[in-house]
Amino acid sequence: MGLTARIRTRDGWAVSHAVVTVTDMTGTQVLRAEADAEGAVRDTTGLAPGAYTVIVTAVGYAPAASSALVTASGRAEVGTVTLARQGGTELPPPGPWTVDPVHSSVAAVAQHLGISSVHGRFTEFGGSIEIAPDDITKSRVEAVIRAASVDTGNGMRDTHLRSADFLDVERHPEITFRSTGLTQAGPDRWTVHGELAMHGVVRPVDLDLAYLGTGADPWGGTRAAFRATTELHREDFAMNYNQVLQAGIAAIGTTLRVELDIQAVQGDTLPAA
Repeated sequence: MGLTARIRTRDGWAVSHAVVTVTDMTGTQVLRAEADAEGAVRDTTGLAPGAYTVIVTAVGYAPAASSALVTASGRAEVGTVTLARQGGTELPPPGPWTVDPVHSSVAAVAQHLGISSVHGRFTEFGGSIEIAPDDITKSRVEAVIRAASVDTGNGMRDTHLRSADFLDVERHPEITFRSTGLTQAGPDRWTVHGELAMHGVVRPVDLDLAYLGTGADPWGGTRAAFRATTELHREDFAMNYNQVLQAGIAAIGTTLRVELDIQAVQGDTLPAA
């Protein structure tokens, strides 16, 4: 018996300080519980069968309300509640924004041996965002990644990735992305159309973008957070190398899942360290 729930942000992080309040149909509070460090709520208070309202609140997030039906078991399983950061339904203020590499990540995942994944990231990159004042779809994004900064946690593998078999960083030291358009895909979701230049090849690429909100930072600035994902195929960028094992399984998959977690600072420069 009791209440169970999981509280998460839109990008999947636990909200450890969330508070869940349950009221009956008269508006009387019958239960109040706080999420643990994993964003989980487990309360053993028995509830009488019937309909209830569940309200989830947390500092910095917009409240979320939903209905719950308690059966004869006295159990209310709310499931996963997703909280939107305050400001998440508002667009970032117009003007220039600068990507903060220290608080951002550019990562990629490839299949390995057909049974697991290799996770990699690029440690040196930068970018700029221009939010259009009147028509958000005219906003622009540009990013530059230093190809040699690839890091998969294995020195031998990283050296191979920098070679002519893959990124060929001597001839193509930079990976660049320039947006060509923006299409709204939901209240806080967008498709960023653009061109990706990598390994001497330029291809159109769409990013699935989630806008996570805007807020003040401790250094007196304003920051906006985004998460973007896409899938790339190595052969589209003339990276056709592969080692095929005796069982006919490719050592490294040809599809890359790219995951970008971006913080951008309002203005055309980053704050002094």
